[in-house]
Amino acid sequence: MTEKTFNEKVVSVQSSLKAPKGQFNKFGKYNYRSLEDINEAVKPLLAKEGLKLTISDELVLIGDRIYVKSTAHLSDGSEYINVSGYAREAESKKGMDESQITGTASSYARKYALNGLFLIDDTKDADTNENQNERNERSKTQSNKRPPQESKGTKSADKTSKELSNAQRDIAIQKMTEFSNVQSMTIQQATEKLFPYLKINSKLSDLTSDDYGVLMNYLNQHL
Repeated sequence: MTEKTFNEKVVSVQSSLKAPKGQFNKFGKYNYRSLEDINEAVKPLLAKEGLKLTISDELVLIGDRIYVKSTAHLSDGSEYINVSGYAREAESKKGMDESQITGTASSYARKYALNGLFLIDDTKDADTNENQNERNERSKTQSNKRPPQESKGTKSADKTSKELSNAQRDIAIQKMTEFSNVQSMTIQQATEKLFPYLKINSKLSDLTSDDYGVLMNYLNQHL
């Protein structure tokens, strides 16, 4: 029997891997898979194919922020493939020291690297009941919301006063990015979950100053 090529071994692992979603996110009310879930599921498949997996971390400076770059190295002793994943370190996080912050970022970066290596899709399907319920709830909220009555003379001034500065908008996006990483979500998923909870009816890019205050108050308490 002809021995499998390296590519055939990798494809075999990718197609056979069934990584269970063994964790539950209480905030988002959905199941997800952790780094440990992936590792436990892939170990017997790697042993069967004679493949060795190692993961290494390094800190890289991108712009003015520190990121953890994790590289998954898969080899059969002759050939190999490398896939990297990145996660940004939070500037600060209540109740955690610097080593814990780096460790958390490392876990996310390693998970992203393994997702890419083994073709694991961690996004929620658009046709799930949970996603459909969210869309229905947002539609109901928007249809029931009546715009405030404004006089023509004050409408323009009021709109201007509620607009965010570019600096505030950048801060909001940065904080939501950190929050989505903590929740193991994409930023879009985190926004779709959090904004209805906080009764924010605008998009992240179109926040009013009132919405910004509500959002920052919540994120500063939870990050």
